[in-house]
Amino acid sequence: MTTLPLLLLLALLGAAVWHDVRARRIPNAIVFPGMLAAFALHALVPQGEGLFGPQVGGLGLLQSLGGWGLGLALLLPMYALRLMGAGDVKLLAMVGAFVGAGQILTVGLVTLVAGGLLALAFAAWQGSLRRLVGNAYHMAMHSAFSALAGSIAAPVTPPEAASGRLPYAVAIAVATVGCVLWIRVHGELPL
Repeated sequence: MTTLPLLLLLALLGAAVWHDVRARRIPNAIVFPGMLAAFALHALVPQGEGLFGPQVGGLGLLQSLGGWGLGLALLLPMYALRLMGAGDVKLLAMVGAFVGAGQILTVGLVTLVAGGLLALAFAAWQGSLRRLVGNAYHMAMHSAFSALAGSIAAPVTPPEAASGRLPYAVAIAVATVGCVLWIRVHGELPL
């Protein structure tokens, strides 16, 4: 029983990564059954320190629902700004259902760092790293000058168009696996 939740989560993340890399889409047929499985595991497995800790056991349905809700809330603003797809948001929510409310914020933070590194690698691979750095510089300068002026003015020259869509399931999977392995070894995440 101690490895079943881990194997299930790894299989779900692997399927999500495969679909996202191949088609830039994460099917609901992966995230919704995974979410339901996480809820069931936390509700039905005897109480413990989580599905991946040293004292394996369920956190309870409320902790799993809380993790799902926080995972959803972490990436929802990025979806609202059209910076990320709905599948990515639902995938992190599913991960939240597995790790619970106490761990999803750290997993989400590590995901954002992994996503930033993935974006840099993706831009370098596509030969658009210079454009990415130029856009970041442009946005930083605009923000700084707007703050100094006490207003938010429209940028004088718009940044160049983005180079493409990033398979963000890779960042979510790498961060989740790293955090889950940390929990297995150390018992809890440092943050």
